[in-house]
Amino acid sequence: MSEYTTTIGIEVHAELTTNSKMFCGCKNDPHAAEANTHVCPVCMAHPGTLPTVNEAAIKKVRLVGEAIGATLTDFSEFDRKNYFYPDIPKAYQISQYAYPLVTGGEIAGVAITRIHLEEDTARSQHDQGAGSLVDFNRAGVPLMELVTEPVVHSAEEAGQFARELQLLLRTLGVSHANMEKGEMRVEANISVSKSDELGTKVEVKNLNSFKTMEAAIAFETKRQIELLESGRDVTQETRGWDEAKSKTFSQRSKESANDYRYFPDPDIPKYEFKNVEEMTSSRLAENMPVLPHQIRNKYRDLGILKEQSEVILQSSRLQPYFWSVVDEMGSGDAEAVRLAANYVSSDVLSLLQQDTEASLSSETVPQYVSLIELLAAGTINSRTAKDLLPEVVFDGIDPEVVAKERGLTQQNSAGSLQPLVEQIITENESVVSDVKTGNEKAIKFLVGQGMKLSKGTANPQLLEQLLKDSIA
Repeated sequence: MSEYTTTIGIEVHAELTTNSKMFCGCKNDPHAAEANTHVCPVCMAHPGTLPTVNEAAIKKVRLVGEAIGATLTDFSEFDRKNYFYPDIPKAYQISQYAYPLVTGGEIAGVAITRIHLEEDTARSQHDQGAGSLVDFNRAGVPLMELVTEPVVHSAEEAGQFARELQLLLRTLGVSHANMEKGEMRVEANISVSKSDELGTKVEVKNLNSFKTMEAAIAFETKRQIELLESGRDVTQETRGWDEAKSKTFSQRSKESANDYRYFPDPDIPKYEFKNVEEMTSSRLAENMPVLPHQIRNKYRDLGILKEQSEVILQSSRLQPYFWSVVDEMGSGDAEAVRLAANYVSSDVLSLLQQDTEASLSSETVPQYVSLIELLAAGTINSRTAKDLLPEVVFDGIDPEVVAKERGLTQQNSAGSLQPLVEQIITENESVVSDVKTGNEKAIKFLVGQGMKLSKGTANPQLLEQLLKDSIA
């Protein structure tokens, strides 16, 4: 089976975060609690209505193109993609065929063919009793479609690409890209072959998680190889994924472009971008945020562990906050910056996981930096830092002032700790005897007693050394 090469092309649809829909003024809120509330004659395809293009959606797609080093086309047009389905009120979808907004580019080492813009369909609901219902709140929502070259060769590589694309879309602010909400949907075109010539392509649609996508690709690869090994042919078709059975299933034969009878939409003017300043590469580059690969390079140069960098980078709540922390601290004290990264990627993350509604404000960044500096200087210990952390990052308390008020500053002098050492020895004579016989765990117990008595303010390293010296 290892003689076969798997080749995968990926198509990704992402709903864009514009205020209004793609071709009308209805609110872009496909997840509204009440069905069919954000609709109008245009997105419901009433006779005589005409589309008006959402320029903000065009700008977002071209921003993605600029971010991935693609070519921003000078000319573009919208086409009608003709097919009937209950969730398409016009019986055609406004999309782009011959002249997309973006061509080329690269994401995570995967070459991009094109990025174009279209309208999303409505949402069919089949679990509402005897019949099916359609919610048109999603009909007409701006939908970006990105198509890769067939250059991916494993499920793992496909997953890495999709994760990086999701991160890019969120960084650019063009899409929330939540797969569980259908805001980012992935389709994989998979073929296997023993030669340089590509095998018969099978499309697996509507993969709504990275895990599902990787599992579907792995299964489909195995299925196709088994067909060929048994002397049968692979049928070009569209398949779905059965989560319960962990297998793909046939849905329909694969359509070709001719089946959709594309032709330019006569109600939408052509676009010439050469003289539209805000759509040019130079203007888009001026407003480009710091991109994921640039952030990774910055964190690497600061000596932050790769695992911690990825945890921070993948969180839409942690990343902006920590980026502000880095700006506040500068790169002078690299050790303190790494300490700050450690706490953000572990303890702050844990706080956010406990309260999914909690948010981090840049206004508390100076206080967080102060907490890290107190910890790095030994003014407070890690226990105190963790106790103060929620009040620092959420409420913006001054950690230095509060630590002094609550008597939490660390005791770092031998003179201040010596009375505590004598008390520990007096109250734990049997354990002291164990220490004298070489029991390493016993000294740790004594240090723990000291931390309790000092309410966490004793310097544990100094306390341990003083105990050893006094017992010896």
